[in-house]
Amino acid sequence: MATFKELQDQIAKLKQDAEEVRLKEIGGAIAQIKSLMNEYGITVQDLESTGRRKGSKAASLSNVQFKDDSGNTWSGRGRMPAWLKGKDKENFRVN
Repeated sequence: MATFKELQDQIAKLKQDAEEVRLKEIGGAIAQIKSLMNEYGITVQDLESTGRRKGSKAASLSNVQFKDDSGNTWSGRGRMPAWLKGKDKENFRVN
């Protein structure tokens, strides 16, 4: 049976081997990604601009469906806000 020190040495060697293999495989992964990008005409800008950013003020403003005179808003999704409870929400519809 191996000692604790021997096992620790084996773990360190395996970690080093794994990192070397990862570095070798990265080149292949990058080549595959570049090939797919060329095949579909994808640019780096396409990758950066996909999807909506969370917390974006512009995105949240465009989804407003209900608004009161105090400036409170609600998209109509999720739980109804307290400022709208007990009231006819259609009276506050924006669109």
